[in-house]
Amino acid sequence: MSILDNIKDKAKAIGRTVVLPEGYDERTIIAAKSIIEQNLCKVIILGKTDEINKLAGTHGLETSKVTVIQPENAPDFDEFAELLFERRKAKGMTLEKAKNLMKTELYYGAAMVKTGKADASVAGAVNTTGNVLRAALQVIGLAEGINTLSSCFLMTLPEFLGEKDKTFMFGDCAVLPNPNAEQLASIAASTAETYQKLVGDEPRVAFLSFSTKGSAKHADVNKVLEALEIFKKQHPEIQADGEMQLDAAVMPKIGAKKAPDSTVAGKANVLIFPDLDAGNIGYKLTQRFAGAIATGPIIQGLEVPANDLSRGCSADDIVDVSAIAVLMKG
Repeated sequence: MSILDNIKDKAKAIGRTVVLPEGYDERTIIAAKSIIEQNLCKVIILGKTDEINKLAGTHGLETSKVTVIQPENAPDFDEFAELLFERRKAKGMTLEKAKNLMKTELYYGAAMVKTGKADASVAGAVNTTGNVLRAALQVIGLAEGINTLSSCFLMTLPEFLGEKDKTFMFGDCAVLPNPNAEQLASIAASTAETYQKLVGDEPRVAFLSFSTKGSAKHADVNKVLEALEIFKKQHPEIQADGEMQLDAAVMPKIGAKKAPDSTVAGKANVLIFPDLDAGNIGYKLTQRFAGAIATGPIIQGLEVPANDLSRGCSADDIVDVSAIAVLMKG
């Protein structure tokens, strides 16, 4: 059984609810049908009711098996607008502007998650990442103890050192271009938590660099070392080490040679890249050269889950990310 099958089984067992704000896109409707057929979770679809009904008829979705909501007509619309106004009034938000924003499906979906009327939101098939994350940050906000929004990818390699379907978590590969040390530590904390929630194993965190244990001196290496120090103070219960080159982090023989005193070297399963250049290149190299399955980006660091999709995603991608998103609530 693959890691994604395990995730889906966990999602089925807890019976949560996902809200899909892009009900005007046929991929959302097809995904909703699949989610219901697989009994992964309950589904709320946002958009204009007549458009959703038309698409549902075309693609064989029985609307009686989902909840369809047109935000501006919903009974909790004013409550949600007031919520956004109170959260953002110090930054110039007016009640009128809050109402206009809450008419959009992204903001209404985020409010449903914030208030517990849904467990996770999944969007981005149509909307840009910037718009999805802006709505999430303004309505939901960051989790306690987390100072930055970030992302990770669940990477499943067909085979690694004789082990089939080997999983790693890569962070951050999609959101924060050049994190400082505090942000890098926060990314590591979020990614370790995501790994534990989705995979169920103990995270072993490697802070990656072009240097291993002082083999090179540079300001970029110093940033990684500072991030590690911050992380260890904040999360002494999680195994973490650095700075490490990739091979020292994941290859036991090389880890033993380059970092013989490390409990993480050669055994890392959570890989923290020093910046977005490295992270994005790293996950795509692994995906394309090693044939790994890259599941994500998984948005992390929010108080409650709201996830982004690639605009090139398939309906199956929406299904997979929905299963992940409802588990991210913990």
